[in-house]
Amino acid sequence: MSVCPTRRRLERQLPFSGILSAHRSLEMHPMVVSPALTAAASAYLVTGPRLLMAKGALSEMAAQLAPHCPESARLLIPDMLELAEVYSAVSGHRNLRVRLEKITTDSCRKFHVDCVDLRLLRAYVGPGVQWTADEGQTVQEAPTGAVVFLKGKHFPGWDEAEKILHRSPPLSFRPVSERVRLLLTIDEANACGDAAFDMVA
Repeated sequence: MSVCPTRRRLERQLPFSGILSAHRSLEMHPMVVSPALTAAASAYLVTGPRLLMAKGALSEMAAQLAPHCPESARLLIPDMLELAEVYSAVSGHRNLRVRLEKITTDSCRKFHVDCVDLRLLRAYVGPGVQWTADEGQTVQEAPTGAVVFLKGKHFPGWDEAEKILHRSPPLSFRPVSERVRLLLTIDEANACGDAAFDMVA
């Protein structure tokens, strides 16, 4: 028996609503990247642009993404849009910014808090985001495919939440074959995505 699409979307959204709790700053759920999605991500790394971005309402996203996404990687788009829908439901934002980026350097290597209210991250290839609750003494890392919600300093009541700092996992210390990530980032459309806060070495 097939599952109602609406019910499936609701079931996918519900686990992430925990990020809205006043004391939480991070919500992480491991999710499997299917073989077909893995193949699409691998194809994107070979022929896709360094950065694929769409901005606006959910209904506008597919038309912005498709022309710039290689045919062999098109399976990524439905997954990105479904996660954008999840982000919209959890955050309440209707205008979004969706970014798919190839990362091959130790970019954003310092622990920090973003100048956003709420951010969704998923690494289709490579390690997920790293975070610490004790200024780097203990570092945790999201596995490939995990969906992570992070509060930024603009989230209402952020000062009362658990202080979590995060960073992109350094790649230069890994084997050469593992020095690449394909990262999905979803924010509110006007988020200040490049600014950081509370930088820590």
